[in-house]
Amino acid sequence: MILAPGFKVVDESMILLRIPRKDNVYCLDMENVSSDSSLNCLVSKASVDESSLWHRRMCHMNFKTMNKLVKNNLVRGLPSKVFSCDDHCVACLKGKQHKTSHKTKELNTISSCLQLLHMDLFGPTNVMSIGKKSYCLVIVDDYSRFTWVYFLRTKDETSGLIKSFILRIENQTNQKVKVIRSDNGIEFKNLDLNTFCEEKGIERQYSAPRTPQQNGVAERRNRTLIETARSLLADSKLPITFCAEAVNTACYVQNRVLVVKPKNKTPYELLNKRKPFIGFFKPFGCPCTILNTKSHLGKFDSKTDDGFLVGYSSQSKAYRVFNSSSRIIEESDNVKCNENTPNPIGSGPQWLFDIDSLTNSFGFSSDDYAGSGSGGSGTTQVQDNISQSVIFPIPTVDPVEDCEKEPSTEPNQSEEERRAEESEENKEPEVAAEITSVELNDSNLEVGLNEESSQYTRTQKNHPPQLIIGDISSPMMTRNQNRLQEMQDQQHTMLS
Repeated sequence: MILAPGFKVVDESMILLRIPRKDNVYCLDMENVSSDSSLNCLVSKASVDESSLWHRRMCHMNFKTMNKLVKNNLVRGLPSKVFSCDDHCVACLKGKQHKTSHKTKELNTISSCLQLLHMDLFGPTNVMSIGKKSYCLVIVDDYSRFTWVYFLRTKDETSGLIKSFILRIENQTNQKVKVIRSDNGIEFKNLDLNTFCEEKGIERQYSAPRTPQQNGVAERRNRTLIETARSLLADSKLPITFCAEAVNTACYVQNRVLVVKPKNKTPYELLNKRKPFIGFFKPFGCPCTILNTKSHLGKFDSKTDDGFLVGYSSQSKAYRVFNSSSRIIEESDNVKCNENTPNPIGSGPQWLFDIDSLTNSFGFSSDDYAGSGSGGSGTTQVQDNISQSVIFPIPTVDPVEDCEKEPSTEPNQSEEERRAEESEENKEPEVAAEITSVELNDSNLEVGLNEESSQYTRTQKNHPPQLIIGDISSPMMTRNQNRLQEMQDQQHTMLS
């Protein structure tokens, strides 16, 4: 601004400095300016070499902090200059470089459902679910934040599951999937899935290697589902084998109760264009009674079976319940839940909660593994460890009780016959173990488990007392059972 000659300033405090003019140039000597004067705001810019020198002298301090010291006059001996560096310090990059931050988008450009799908796979879990699943595939729609979860035994099932999901969801919503965003895992980046996306015209987007922040939507939903499932298992006191049911229930409920901030609607309403109904929700893991409509009941037999609520059916109007009698997960609408009744440890199925039943299945007594200390705290610790690590009960051999009462009709049994009988006995525990695993096996969570549980019995052959080695009152032990007994001794010793 050029002022006219004779311009008068109203307030003298507005004048910053007065400098005489010499040859049309105003010269100011900054070396003679004291730090206490009003001219300390006028500082010169330090050279690159001087800035680098003071940066090294001050142990590679940030230039912003160095300029703050000069501006506020906090130290003495530091030149009153502006320090800056056009190039990055190599030593600072080697010692201080960190990952690039990925901020959220202020304006979402996605305007419809299925325009962008986020996918991620987490696992394997340390304990398999009842259906023997170890992995979980999470798919999140970017617009509605609606989430789908699918459980897998191995990563090889991912490609086929994604292809069937895309075909089914496009048919249900009459919309096309345009973009898929995932990490660089081999389960997403393979020839089978790439060929399918090329035929459908679906664009593939991958996050940078070892940068899960770029796939933050799916990663954050994974954390939300896992934390919710952990809370459900802690509240219901169910073992970790129900982890898949807990994750499935958490996803089902959150799709109907979470609120998407920009739209102020639930994911269910954004995807299906109608408000969800949640009046049928029940606490996860609460005790319930299930109407028995499969077995032939007598006149005075109980009409219900005891069980636990473990979720909701995605294909029918029914609850998913664990039947304590048949030890399978089934879907039924004839369920009465006790919502206000807590689930204390020991009131559920014996193979899940009762430590005495579990140790009896191993062939041990409670004195063999009881920990030392006051109040039986060691027993409680062993109970928690066993309930989380043991999934299926191990079959046992009934003790021989009638050996003395029923003598053998063939006292002169040949050596070949005894060897044949021992070989048959060695095969029996393996068959029983296979039968037990078949009873507890189930399919994916999408399909209800309504198989009838078969009852298997096994007869025990008696031997004459003179052929029995050892104590006649002790259970009969084969070679396989003897090795199994030694392994169980080692496991209980480690748990204790």
